[in-house]
Amino acid sequence: MKFHKLVLAATLLIGLTACGTSKKTVQSPYAQAIELSEAEQRRFDYYFLEAVKLRNLKEYDAAFELLQHCLAINPTAASAHYEMSQYYMFLRQLPSAQKSMEQALLYDPNNYWYAQALVNLYQHQNLNDKATALLEDMVVRFPKRRESLYSLAELYGRTEDYDKVINTLDRIEQSMGKSEELSMEKFRIYWQKNDSVKAFREVEGLVNEYPLDYRYRVLYGDVLMQNGKTDAALTAFNQVLEAEPDNVMALLSMASYYDQTGQDSLYQSQLDHILFNKQIAPDDKLNVMRQMVLRNEQQGADSTQIINLFEKVIKIDTEDDQIPMLYSQYLWSKGLEDQSEPILKQILQIDPTNKAIRLMALQLAARKSDYTAIEAICEPGIEATPEVLEFYFYLAIAYNNAEKTEEALKVTQMAVKQINAQTPKELAGDFYSIMGDLYHTLNQVEEAYAAYDTALDYNPNNIGVLNNYAYYLSVERKELDKAEEMSYRTIKAEPENSTYLDTYAWILFEKENYPLALIYIDKALQSGGDDSSVIVEHAGDIYYMNDKKEEALKLWKQAQEMGSESKTLTDKIRKKRYIAE
Repeated sequence: MKFHKLVLAATLLIGLTACGTSKKTVQSPYAQAIELSEAEQRRFDYYFLEAVKLRNLKEYDAAFELLQHCLAINPTAASAHYEMSQYYMFLRQLPSAQKSMEQALLYDPNNYWYAQALVNLYQHQNLNDKATALLEDMVVRFPKRRESLYSLAELYGRTEDYDKVINTLDRIEQSMGKSEELSMEKFRIYWQKNDSVKAFREVEGLVNEYPLDYRYRVLYGDVLMQNGKTDAALTAFNQVLEAEPDNVMALLSMASYYDQTGQDSLYQSQLDHILFNKQIAPDDKLNVMRQMVLRNEQQGADSTQIINLFEKVIKIDTEDDQIPMLYSQYLWSKGLEDQSEPILKQILQIDPTNKAIRLMALQLAARKSDYTAIEAICEPGIEATPEVLEFYFYLAIAYNNAEKTEEALKVTQMAVKQINAQTPKELAGDFYSIMGDLYHTLNQVEEAYAAYDTALDYNPNNIGVLNNYAYYLSVERKELDKAEEMSYRTIKAEPENSTYLDTYAWILFEKENYPLALIYIDKALQSGGDDSSVIVEHAGDIYYMNDKKEEALKLWKQAQEMGSESKTLTDKIRKKRYIAE
């Protein structure tokens, strides 16, 4: 029998070795396995182990055939039947898989895993009667495996045989003792059967079983309240609060009681009592605040009340950051980001490593171009979370804006050490781009060009790097062909960008292609470049070399009026001719 190897690849995830080889004799109330001679047993073991080896080599067809050969030697070998069932099951030949699995359990009934696998197979085919009968047998055969009882209860519940569910849960309870999980499940079943007396008796049983554990008494009150017995619920809550006035569960349940009975002022007073009580844990206060925010949203109420409440609560426990974090998120959800700034600072004082909050603070500072604030946010951010590249990026920009060029360069040098395989290539390229600009500002030209080359290795389409690199080469009048190729890519990408058009025109000028340079400098002027003294002066130079000397003089004078800092501009105007820098 041949099987497609790709199909069988998934079928043998369960190891052939997991079940071992067949025993010589299996004493079983189900069936008697045959006893092999020593020679036959050696042959069986050899073929079974060869099947394992072939499985590991992914030669599934051959492994299947060897398993068939094993069964020809010993048709009562449970392990071989089990492995055959795996083939059939994953090939979706469920009747054949079921038959093989039943044979495996027939000859090895004390194997819990065979039995559990067969239960699963029955359930998969909706053979619930067979699954139930087998589980009942497993409960007797494997008394220490409580999983069978849980599976049995679930199966009876699925078929809505509630009496048997209760009976099974009782058997679990006899084995394990009373528990909240079991009692609440029995409560649910009794309630579905409309047997409210037994339902409440189950929860009462928890209270009686654990009289000093007030959780169960509060739970009992919650169940009463959920089912309309509010007076009895109130009694239960009061009993707990008399014994433990700061019992959080009871305080919260009492608040729910006031809410459900429409006593709004008492509801609010109860929540305030929780929020302003220093004995209540921050986690519990956080849950209350979440409930209040949700209630406020559902009622469509003014957010001012919630904001005022947050302001009061965060002053009580200044060492916990959970409620301030919720407050900041609430403010952002309401479009009040600027109002969150002092809250973000408070959180960062408590936990400097809170990356998400620091990034929110950075976003606010960057939006306002507040470079002083950016420095204050990013400097400790790099120290606390050195892996976050955004802090290096904005800090370098802030330092550069403050003309702290060397400090900015050091930051980018630190940043590139954090770059790894997971770093987005565009971001890595941006750091080297900034580094190149900073090197050039410090007149370290070769280092600048090396940084630009690295930036383009990460992102060949970094238009800013292509433009700056090309322009600096043209100013030095070196590698002009390379500069022209890079600059041309920028104007293809952004044909209306006056800066890129100016760079391309200037490279053509340096290559003495004056007519073409004139075309592109005119485009630069028409694209907004007439607002730049540099571009206007370049236009004058290009016009002059195209024998348009009067227009060139006008452009030079215009550049001077715009505040050009060119060293040769005054001489150009005085001598009425082009003078190279």
